[in-house]
Amino acid sequence: MTSAPLLKATGLDKAYGPTPALAGADFSLRAGEVVAVMGPSGSGKSTLLHCLAGIVRPDAGTIAYDGRDLTALSDRERSSLRRTDFGFVFQFGQLVPELTCAENVALPLRLNGEKRKTAEARAVAWLARLEVDDVAAKRPGEISGGQGQRVAVARALVTAPRVIFADEPTGALDSLNGERVMSLLTEASRDTGAAVVLVTHEARVAAYSDREIVVRDGRVRDAEWAA
Repeated sequence: MTSAPLLKATGLDKAYGPTPALAGADFSLRAGEVVAVMGPSGSGKSTLLHCLAGIVRPDAGTIAYDGRDLTALSDRERSSLRRTDFGFVFQFGQLVPELTCAENVALPLRLNGEKRKTAEARAVAWLARLEVDDVAAKRPGEISGGQGQRVAVARALVTAPRVIFADEPTGALDSLNGERVMSLLTEASRDTGAAVVLVTHEARVAAYSDREIVVRDGRVRDAEWAA
């Protein structure tokens, strides 16, 4: 890992109406690092992730990604960054039901202008790596939840992102499937050098990380300090 953070947030504030979600939150992530973001429900974990990923603009504070001020980018520039440098895994996969699993994984590549045949070949290769190439021609409604999350992980990794944002990626899975998804996600991220921001409330999931932080009352603390 390099000494300089790849992604660094300082003094983030974000409120929804009168309700503060973040209150002076700081965060840093180095290349190749897996950081677990923990905390009780409503503490601001997902808001922090959405701000770091450029999905939501903070009300105050700065976010630097690879030397660029993320908060100063236009909506189009942040959207482009999410298609190229960032990958996403959400609790319920959020796969497109009308597309096959291979087409779902290939979708980010297609949005970036890659030809269909090439994109789908890369997609199937990632499905094989995540041990679900047998569902490539099936649609999301025809597969299990555990298989669907592996497809979602393949979709997150197919563009070779530098940062993966995983928001409760095992929250809808049983413990066995959750463990397998986390094992495959962290193994693949370490092989590719991608950093991971992992939002979870489960200690067994956080155990896959290099470092744990806790969000409480909109602020970020090291897990050991917060304990």
